[in-house]
Amino acid sequence: MPVSAAHAQAVDQYAQQVGRLASWARGLTRAQLNAAPTGEFAGTWTVGQNIVHCLDSDLAATHRMRRIVAEATPLLIAYDETHFAASLGYEHDDIELVCRLFDDNRRWTAAWLSRLPDDAFDRAGIHNQRGRVTLGQFAKIYIDHINHHDKFVVAKREMLLSRA
Repeated sequence: MPVSAAHAQAVDQYAQQVGRLASWARGLTRAQLNAAPTGEFAGTWTVGQNIVHCLDSDLAATHRMRRIVAEATPLLIAYDETHFAASLGYEHDDIELVCRLFDDNRRWTAAWLSRLPDDAFDRAGIHNQRGRVTLGQFAKIYIDHINHHDKFVVAKREMLLSRA
């Protein structure tokens, strides 16, 4: 069964975000990746924390999307992203590896999504915070998630590079 143009476009947008995290890290030292933001960004996550968070989030998203397709209305549990960032030692992660894992996961998930029939995008799970969410909605949520972080990370990069 062919996939609708809307779903094909969503899968394409999802796949096009390969390389985005690597672009955030490009040219920054480990010290810059872990530098506490100042000025208007004081108290927010570092560039490195944003990068690792986006991998964590994408891995959770892939798991959720696969469960939606494989199971009948699965329960999808949220995680506390703030505690992840504070507790998992993001500052010690190999950012190049994190970026490769993100890219590989995006490619793998996009390839899988592109093989699904159109009706799979209407299948849903129940998220404990969001409520009923379809596969199609999850794809859009995670496209928007990277775009959301992009605005802040790009601005933080500019601030860091201007101080170098």
